[in-house]
Amino acid sequence: MSLYRDQAIVLRTYKLGEADRIVVLLARDHGKVRAVAKGVRKTRSKFGARLEPTSHIDVQLYTGRGELDIVTQTEAIDSFRRIREDLDRYNRAMTMLEAVDHLAQDGEPAPRIYQMLLGALRTLETSNPPLVMAGFFWKLLALEGFSPVLDECASCGAVEPLVAFDIGHGGVLCDACRRGLPISAEALRLLRSVLGGRLGDALEEPDSPAATELENLATRSVEHVLERRLRSAGLLGA
Repeated sequence: MSLYRDQAIVLRTYKLGEADRIVVLLARDHGKVRAVAKGVRKTRSKFGARLEPTSHIDVQLYTGRGELDIVTQTEAIDSFRRIREDLDRYNRAMTMLEAVDHLAQDGEPAPRIYQMLLGALRTLETSNPPLVMAGFFWKLLALEGFSPVLDECASCGAVEPLVAFDIGHGGVLCDACRRGLPISAEALRLLRSVLGGRLGDALEEPDSPAATELENLATRSVEHVLERRLRSAGLLGA
């Protein structure tokens, strides 16, 4: 077995036996890693609290003989306490983690996704803007090659009126070609800001029906690409 060290975000965990836990990490240099944290569920565990979902850690692991590596050391970098103590922030964070978990491939470095997720969590921790999750999802889709057409109908090329959105058909659609979900003019303006290099401006936008609409569109679009529902998304607004 070989020893290695990396920085990582904990995506999810689940129980293994009576005292151990399997942790799924998105590591900066090693991509998605599955590892066993031995004895972590015992009350005397030295690093159990550092291996909770959303935690940003410096971690040392052994490469296992099978599919699971072994966690040997952890140090906290960002604990994201405010996220864990606020239900709305926590639900948004868990939805982003779930999407990344399904999208990232085991052992394949994904430094851009890692940096985007870390940035989204740090933004969520400090200010919780209405469009933080939507902005992350749209940027994630664009990174994966799903950049929607936003300035004309993705089906026929008409420039107005643009009234619907369908990621499966390439983006916004006119009234004659409409399918998918409706999109308001204000939500379309926000989406153009997010994907047009003005994400910072979009994150400063106040909460509004258009922001909620864009978050819903982003979530449905990610689910379409993943071909599965995001369970954590069902908790939003609960």
